[in-house]
Amino acid sequence: MSTKIPIEISARHVHLSQHDFEYLFGEGATLTPEKELSQPGQYLAKERITILGPKGKFENIAVLGPCRNETQVELAITDARKFGVKSVIRQSGDIEGTPGCTLSANGKTLDIPRGVIVAKRHIHMTPSDAIRLHVQDNEEVFVITESYERALIYADVVVRVHKDYRLAMHVDTDEGNAFASDANPYGVILKLFDGSAYNLHMWAEELLEGIQR
Repeated sequence: MSTKIPIEISARHVHLSQHDFEYLFGEGATLTPEKELSQPGQYLAKERITILGPKGKFENIAVLGPCRNETQVELAITDARKFGVKSVIRQSGDIEGTPGCTLSANGKTLDIPRGVIVAKRHIHMTPSDAIRLHVQDNEEVFVITESYERALIYADVVVRVHKDYRLAMHVDTDEGNAFASDANPYGVILKLFDGSAYNLHMWAEELLEGIQR
């Protein structure tokens, strides 16, 4: 029997470094937890910021804690277009060569040279989850969603394994709006071609060449 994977929709948000947080909110300031998130140790903070791009700005942006080593802004592709920056799809923390933007809070502004990403869709799971689901860390899988009349298959979903994770798939608002019509959406990993995960781009190329699996 396949394992149900809860699907959580992640709206635009910011992870701040301690240095950048103190610059905006004052020396010695610390994030104020407001609500725990599904992943252990992660939380929504009470603090909010404004982010500014070449074409516009987003106000009242959620800040997630705890602080990271580097500041990172996560947007959906639709957000990035409105914001005026290139949509660069990356795993969290992989910000080399990504666009920057301006952060604003408490009358202060801060230009960051990089860190604006569209987060690659991914599944958090523990090592025991990975064994049960027959997947490995950084493997890319297909996930089929269960949603009334809006079911679809996500490709290129990165598996992220850590002992402190809790099983959940994260998608952005664009991806969530494409299928979600239920209060508690979920998906299951879809194994194709004799139980192996498969790269969607390679599959498409093979279909065009007439190769059937």
